[in-house]
Amino acid sequence: MKKYCLAVDLVDDAALIAEYENWHKAGNAWPEITQSIRDAGISNMEIYRLANRMFMIMEVDDTFSFERKAAMDAANPKVQEWEQLMWKFQQSMPFAKPGEKWLLMDKIFQL
Repeated sequence: MKKYCLAVDLVDDAALIAEYENWHKAGNAWPEITQSIRDAGISNMEIYRLANRMFMIMEVDDTFSFERKAAMDAANPKVQEWEQLMWKFQQSMPFAKPGEKWLLMDKIFQL
């Protein structure tokens, strides 16, 4: 099993952050989205928030690759609809390339 950590910022608006969190409560994410996550080889995903900074931990199996997931997402209209909806709440970090959201973090320490 491999683990990846990613980060993105939310629009710094309390009402939008509350709405974003509501979309991510158990049972509120669209079933097609959670299925697409599993189909991509992600066995566990956790998202944490501090103010408007989001942090995601993904545990993946050997079938996972970011390229494969991107291709699967691009071919899935429901994922594209979800991603468009999430852009209402998310904003790119200042150093992100145009269109980038979740950015891969570098692991700098392990005990």
